[in-house]
Amino acid sequence: MSENISMTHRERFLAACNCQPVDKTPIWIMRQAGRYLPEYRALKQRYSFLQLVKTPELAAEVSLQPMHRFDLDAAIIFSDIMVIPEALGQPYHFSETGGIELDYRVDSSDMIERLDTEGIEDKLGYVAEAIRLVRTQMGDKTALIGFGGSPWTLAAYMVEGGASRNFAKVKSLYRDEPQVFNRLMEKITTAIIDLFHMKIKAGADAIQIFDSWANLCPPEAYEDMSLRWIKKIIQELPQQFPIIVYAKGMASQVRSLARTGAKVLSMDGSVGLGGVRAELPGDVALQGNLKPSIMDADDPETVRLEALKILKQMKPHNGHIFNLGHGIRPTAKVENVAVLVETVHQFS
Repeated sequence: MSENISMTHRERFLAACNCQPVDKTPIWIMRQAGRYLPEYRALKQRYSFLQLVKTPELAAEVSLQPMHRFDLDAAIIFSDIMVIPEALGQPYHFSETGGIELDYRVDSSDMIERLDTEGIEDKLGYVAEAIRLVRTQMGDKTALIGFGGSPWTLAAYMVEGGASRNFAKVKSLYRDEPQVFNRLMEKITTAIIDLFHMKIKAGADAIQIFDSWANLCPPEAYEDMSLRWIKKIIQELPQQFPIIVYAKGMASQVRSLARTGAKVLSMDGSVGLGGVRAELPGDVALQGNLKPSIMDADDPETVRLEALKILKQMKPHNGHIFNLGHGIRPTAKVENVAVLVETVHQFS
């Protein structure tokens, strides 16, 4: 029997982040607001998404809903990456189709200068309060993850005024007005650093940075457009604190991603983790990477078999956190999540 068999969920998760052997593969089901859970949908009939985000008691309730159902090694605080643009002075909302829309575009030097980086902790105090509530209710046995968007991903939304087909405006800003682009990135980066410090002080055990629009960047420009700003954030956080970076569609950049100082790289479902593992230094862990569509399967046995493929591939390696390769979909079946968790925790 492993000497780590008595480890708490929190200890297992943090050990995996630091590439130490653990008795079970930590599992975190990456999720988008728990929309697959009936109890979440019941809340959404009474409250808007922004009400859930900005009301600490409701955000804590949503964060804990999966933990009440499943034996997960980590919870993630319910929030939204767009709280940063709003705190800077650029409010957002959701369109009737569910897409992100900002109240206006930030597309000039004057508008960028008006973004206010002061008082981020006060403006976003509701996030810290939600973390404290979850930590109090959950105790220290389970890990708690805070998160935020990368500067590049947030800039993409801020310059475009919301989601876009090709994000041509932010690409043009980077190409044609580099000084203006850099000023915007500096302001976003400063605000994110303040947010992450606040989350750590409130009780987060790890921070995940979502570079969800990384694949908009040409490979040769990815360092300049995005990674250098992620690196700056990590350098400003406590040394050796577990930072997870998810860069969608950028598996070809894993070596550059590792040089940001991240302790864990989260991979989408388009790549084999074994091949990625061979590209990385031994002190960088991997997270992933079951395709979210698998969770919609009619037969839970499909979920079990697909999960086992990944588990067997990663068994020889330390530092693997089992996860989906992207956010769980609203169409995911609750029984499939239960089978997934059971499969991971029974695997040895």
